[in-house]
Amino acid sequence: MQAIPQTMQAIPQTMQPVSTPPPVASGNVMTPSGMVLPGALGEQSYIENILRLNLGKVGTFYMTYENNSEWNAKVFRGVLEAAGRDHIIISDPMTGQRIMLLMVNFDYATFDEPLNYQYPFTPTPRTED
Repeated sequence: MQAIPQTMQAIPQTMQPVSTPPPVASGNVMTPSGMVLPGALGEQSYIENILRLNLGKVGTFYMTYENNSEWNAKVFRGVLEAAGRDHIIISDPMTGQRIMLLMVNFDYATFDEPLNYQYPFTPTPRTED
């Protein structure tokens, strides 16, 4: 029988209690020490959140459509009606036509008036001048 090399010998294990982390609700934060903080820290500054703060404002939305031989880039102007994670809905004030635009094609938007903007971790919205 061969001898087991010193590095491969079994190391005795001590039994340690297994602790289960506390449940963390969506939006809450768990610190490295295990403390659960409520979601009072605020939302991050994602585009859809900024757009939601400015519903009802007229904007110009610049979109790019790759591999489209008819129109690679297109500009839409209208009243911002809704903003989701993956889309925005605008309406033409003259015709009332509603257009849903996908955020995957979104490049940028311009507005002719100040924007409402809530910076992450601040309690009240502010207006950019």
